Amino acid sequence: MTQQDSRAEYGQVDSALLRLIVFFGGITSVGTEVAASRLVAPYFGTSTFIWANLIGITLTFLAIGYWIGGRIADRYPRAWVLYATNTVAALWSILLPYLAQPILRISLDAFEDVDVGAFYGSLVGVLLLLAVPITLLGFVTPYAVRLLLDAVENAGDVSGGIYALSTIGSILGSFLPVLLLIPWIGTARTFLILGLILLIPSLVGLWRQRSWRVSAPAVAASALVLFVPFLVAPENIRPAERGRLVYETESSDNYIQVLEEDGRYLLSLNDGHAIHSIYDPDELLTRGPWDYFMIGPLFVTDDGPASIDNALVIGLAGGTSSKQITKAYGPIPIDGVEIDQEIVDVGREYFDMTEPNLNVIVEDGRYVLRTSDETYDLIAVDAYKQPYIPFQLTTQEFFQETYDHLDEDGTLVINVGRTEDDYRLVDVISSTIRSVYPHVYLIDVERYHNTMVIATKSPSSIETFMSAVENQPDGHLLKTVGERSIETGNIREVTTVDVVFTDDHAPVERVVDLIILDEAREEPSP
Repeated sequence: MTQQDSRAEYGQVDSALLRLIVFFGGITSVGTEVAASRLVAPYFGTSTFIWANLIGITLTFLAIGYWIGGRIADRYPRAWVLYATNTVAALWSILLPYLAQPILRISLDAFEDVDVGAFYGSLVGVLLLLAVPITLLGFVTPYAVRLLLDAVENAGDVSGGIYALSTIGSILGSFLPVLLLIPWIGTARTFLILGLILLIPSLVGLWRQRSWRVSAPAVAASALVLFVPFLVAPENIRPAERGRLVYETESSDNYIQVLEEDGRYLLSLNDGHAIHSIYDPDELLTRGPWDYFMIGPLFVTDDGPASIDNALVIGLAGGTSSKQITKAYGPIPIDGVEIDQEIVDVGREYFDMTEPNLNVIVEDGRYVLRTSDETYDLIAVDAYKQPYIPFQLTTQEFFQETYDHLDEDGTLVINVGRTEDDYRLVDVISSTIRSVYPHVYLIDVERYHNTMVIATKSPSSIETFMSAVENQPDGHLLKTVGERSIETGNIREVTTVDVVFTDDHAPVERVVDLIILDEAREEPSP
């Protein structure tokens, strides 16, 4: 059979349209993977565990698609088959946020009930929803190569060009959702756009093939699916875990909620299992970890009312701690580092983060330390995304950088999460800090499962802290929090160095996973 006979049997092949679909298929496949991370972030977080699952699942389904697509292309190289499979993939991508919602909401109850099996089972369910669109998108490249191949002599040129075009699309798909679509239009509409850019050329291809038995139902199904975002769009991405949902938004880094509970505003990020800031117009103290950053300097001197000249807050969030530090020490210069501009905007809008002495720096905390020569009397670190922690903020190298940016009588104070009786994460971080600082102390937070780690460069002691608390004026914030610390904080000194995390090896997530699993095993069955 000649090439002309083959084309007559298979149907007219539009080379330009096929290449366009290959390009858009690359955008949609990787873009769907990236957007899926934002779909699961409000429920499961954004740890490397989540990313590993997303990347692994995507590559697995793509490999299956390549294999199946190549076999079918050899046996049945019809252009309309490629257009039809891409239409299904595009429609499924558009529907993915709505198909995933019931499974994602099950995960909330599972986490609350400490049902690890159901919690991670929900994650698996969402990942499996990716099977259909990603596998079908894997068809695109081998199928297009087969349809465009004229002779063995140009096989390398055709396949190389198609794979290069698909890869260029994949590169664009890795940036488009993060830099443009999600920040501007949100996750659900991002899936809509990614689906549409593949759906439209696929429908055009079907229509031009004159395959009415396929194209007419495809057009009808597409029209129906495109009404879904208007008919069943959820009122919010994720329901409030507590209180009333006041505001929600998505940034390139976080899913952000503002909640209102008993007249207080709460800042919730991503999976929502921790509160990152509290603002109460009538009460400055929260009885949470934010209160404890300002008492760190009391370990260094007990000579009259405490005073510091400046402070650095890494992980500013809604500005709870900077507001308290300002109240305790006066309008001293405070550099507040927050990586997400959207969170800064929320802090100013809902958390009264308007202190004139607060200089907000929108940047990564470690980058700020590495590019600044400023030294501080107090460095507060509260940049952890519970339950997981960015590993680069737990290492010996990071703590050495904080050491270098402290004045000689300066203090480092870090907030570390734990469970009621599992201090493994606290122990490893305090041990790592102790490998850099000569004096390290622990204070358990009164009403939260957190422990504050305090480190000093100069000589300090628990006795100095107690004396300093006593010397503060009655009714002063420092005295109030200091007395609560003495009464309920189980203050103790860290004197040994055991495990030390480094930039090369800091298995933070493995430690946290073990804590979660052990907590689940100890939870009594209902």
